[in-house]
Amino acid sequence: MGLENAQQHEPVTQPKEPAPTTVARKKFAKPPVKVACLACRASRTRCDGKEICSSCASKGRKCSYLPSKRGGPRKKKTTPTASSASVQEDVPWNPVPVPVSRFDESAGMFNQIDPLALPGAGLRHLDFPTEVQSMFEDLFAASDGQNSHAQMEPVAAAPPKPSMVRAYGSEPDILNAYYDFIHPYFPVLPPRASLPYADQPLNGLGSDPDALSEEPSLMYQPSSPLSLAISAVLALIPHPDDPEPTSPNSVLLRRSYAHKFAGLATTCIEADQELIESSTDPSQALTNEIPVINREPLHPKTPVELEGILALLILCTYEYAQRGNLSKMKYRAGQALTLAMNMSLHSLSEEYDEFAEARRRAWWMTYYSVLQGSITGIAPPTIMIDDARFVTPYPTFPSDPEGWSILIQAQQVLVSATQFTLDLNRCLRSRSNMKYIYDRMQQLDAWASSVMARANTPPSSPRSFPYEDPLEALTAHSIRAIARIKISSAHIKTHRFRAFSDIPIFIKKHCDLAAAKSEPAENKSPGGISRLSCSCSSMEPIPRAQAREYAPSPSSSTSSGSASLGSQYSFLGAGFPFTTQHSAKVCLRAALIISRMFQSLPFPRPLYAASKSNGSAVPSITQEYVDPASLDPSTQLPRTMPSFACCAMQSSYAMLMLFYKTRVAKHVPPDSEGGNSSSPERLVEELRNGLERVIGAMKNYSRAFEALDGMRDEIEGAFQTAFPHR
Repeated sequence: MGLENAQQHEPVTQPKEPAPTTVARKKFAKPPVKVACLACRASRTRCDGKEICSSCASKGRKCSYLPSKRGGPRKKKTTPTASSASVQEDVPWNPVPVPVSRFDESAGMFNQIDPLALPGAGLRHLDFPTEVQSMFEDLFAASDGQNSHAQMEPVAAAPPKPSMVRAYGSEPDILNAYYDFIHPYFPVLPPRASLPYADQPLNGLGSDPDALSEEPSLMYQPSSPLSLAISAVLALIPHPDDPEPTSPNSVLLRRSYAHKFAGLATTCIEADQELIESSTDPSQALTNEIPVINREPLHPKTPVELEGILALLILCTYEYAQRGNLSKMKYRAGQALTLAMNMSLHSLSEEYDEFAEARRRAWWMTYYSVLQGSITGIAPPTIMIDDARFVTPYPTFPSDPEGWSILIQAQQVLVSATQFTLDLNRCLRSRSNMKYIYDRMQQLDAWASSVMARANTPPSSPRSFPYEDPLEALTAHSIRAIARIKISSAHIKTHRFRAFSDIPIFIKKHCDLAAAKSEPAENKSPGGISRLSCSCSSMEPIPRAQAREYAPSPSSSTSSGSASLGSQYSFLGAGFPFTTQHSAKVCLRAALIISRMFQSLPFPRPLYAASKSNGSAVPSITQEYVDPASLDPSTQLPRTMPSFACCAMQSSYAMLMLFYKTRVAKHVPPDSEGGNSSSPERLVEELRNGLERVIGAMKNYSRAFEALDGMRDEIEGAFQTAFPHR
């Protein structure tokens, strides 16, 4: 009887299966409290119910209470109430309460890293089991009005603030937002067909706390698969009126709505390809052509049949950067490739009708995305990069006629360099065929240098157009920067082994970088970050005379053969076409270029209305390039479409390895202030600034894309280890 009474007041939901006899208790040494604090409820730990509970006091976190919403059968609400409560804004970020009896806490459901044999790319994987998702019902369950008065406790807390989700109420509004937030980084559509206007996301969508535990409800459902895919990305960008965009409540709302839009997009793509006769009269289905889509086009100069392909391309980046799902990323790219080749988009002639630019962009962005899947998945490309059938002319930017061809060539160089790393590892394991590696390394270096020279050459005289959209000039600037990032990453992949012997430096596996072993607990820094366990003492130092020069100079490199390689690679001999010093300098220059190009990418600059709902005046902002250094990082909107985030890992790896090589050379302490005229200290300062630029870019991306948190944390943790007092 005592056990039954105690269970009636137990605030933790009991499992359906009978508890083991070793856990069942007939008497409580201390009865459970009527209501637990929010932090203890989230972590499924026992709370003592004090004004500041022991658990929160010991962990230094704020202890807050809300009335319990349990008791009695749950009822489905028909209309949301204004008094519905949500999770308080100052609760520490702990979105997944993992019960000890079901999961191993060390696994980290929000930090799942694929095994080393798989191309995990260091992404946070959000496709966790449905039973974990069901746990949110206990945190955000709606009040049913029963027994709540018996579990009330005085709470001195501010009223919860509603969260907001960025969604739009019409196809034109979605298209307008696409040009503000997506087009500058991923131009799958031709230029605007109408003048831009103020960004108009809906107000109130997602503010109902029931949205966390129920199917997200849409105030407007887009009709096109392309507008749905665009909405999936836009939903990840914080709403301008969200008071706490970084709160767990807001993050979970954005995630749920984005996934809802993505699921609807894939359903709509399948519907566009469906033949009615397939279900009514299969004998007639094979006699029909591609089904006709009876829907108004989203863009007047883009045929409606291309919208499914373009939606798949946007979903590729969504699956990679938000869901952390490389398999789905490559699958979506493969779907787009099949549809594009079925429409013969790869073999278009020099046509100049009103749809020519849309078809060209659809094909070459499909080609780009297929190769990107091979790069991020660290696998051989599924297509021949120089297939003779691919003859469709490149699209054009009025201000930069060569921009598209440079981007595609940069992608070809990078996928070839990725294949080179696979071939190198295979030859190192077998200790054979190194002559091929030496020749291939020389070819890739020459190819990458040639494409980089093109990328560094100012655009030729632009064509004369009666009207040039300023956004297209901004997009051309971004495309050049992205091309430089990719070429530099290819340079690092080509020279990384020669320069550093691929010594692991990051704790977890990222992209094609090996994982380092964690140090014992006593070697951890005060912030809890493990110090790097790399064999830095075996690195070859950079001489003072050469540390000043960032550009490669074969004539000034005087190191011998493979002196810096470990004993395990002694069989290589002196066959490499480049010395270790030359390769290290190539990696240095490429890493700094990547960091600067990431910083140069423009931020979204949408137009705003003259006034907000609260009456405060907001000046209009034009679509012009603004120096990122002049913007407050806390107010910067996140850039989107970071399909090339692995390049940031390559850059950070090279800069960290060069930092440790410099320390070994001149015994520079990790907390040195630098800034003097001597070369090693100036080099350390350059590396520190470069790492800070990369960290800033990754922080900006991760404000919208959760799967990139793993990369951001790894780079920042390694930076704090290298520069503990910065």
